[in-house]
Amino acid sequence: MTGYIQVITTTGTRAEADKITRLLVERRLAACVQVLGPIESVYRWQEKIETSQEWHCLIKSKQSQFPAVEQAIREVHSYEVPEIIALPITAGDPAYLKWLHDEVRDD
Repeated sequence: MTGYIQVITTTGTRAEADKITRLLVERRLAACVQVLGPIESVYRWQEKIETSQEWHCLIKSKQSQFPAVEQAIREVHSYEVPEIIALPITAGDPAYLKWLHDEVRDD
């Protein structure tokens, strides 16, 4: 099985991470979202080096659903430019990948 991705986003609050998580799973855009944190992020923003506490969301989905996942995240995300990146899942336990496939809607 191929065509599966892990989408990563970060949020400034646990509540926002939880809101994104619920939205994606309820819409069947993600089979599972893991929320990690708080984590510390250091980045350059508007010509300054910033440090902030964030929550990391690891979203398991299908490549075909990436545009819908991205749109759903943007609907509720508070950042002007949120991190929304996708990494391919190149291998995995067949039973897990079948479960992922069955839990995420097809378009």
